[in-house]
Amino acid sequence: MSALSLRLPKSLHSRLRELARSEGVSINQLISAVAEKLSALMTVEYLKERAARGSRKKFERALSRVADVEPAEIDRLPVRSEGTEKQGRRRRS
Repeated sequence: MSALSLRLPKSLHSRLRELARSEGVSINQLISAVAEKLSALMTVEYLKERAARGSRKKFERALSRVADVEPAEIDRLPVRSEGTEKQGRRRRS
């Protein structure tokens, strides 16, 4: 982590202090929580942008290069009990 020195108007600092106090956290914790939320929102936007650039055709082409073999024992999905969804579907050839 890094330290950030920040100059704020007294009115904004007071509001931050009040909000942090009402949440039962320090101003630093409040700012950290806001930064984490912002990071999550930025990640969603990044993934949306990447998805928009994606190509189903290129995906299918890449997938066609993967060998159609059973996974190693350690990589297999757990067997589910009766009445729940079955293991993942096998890819069509």
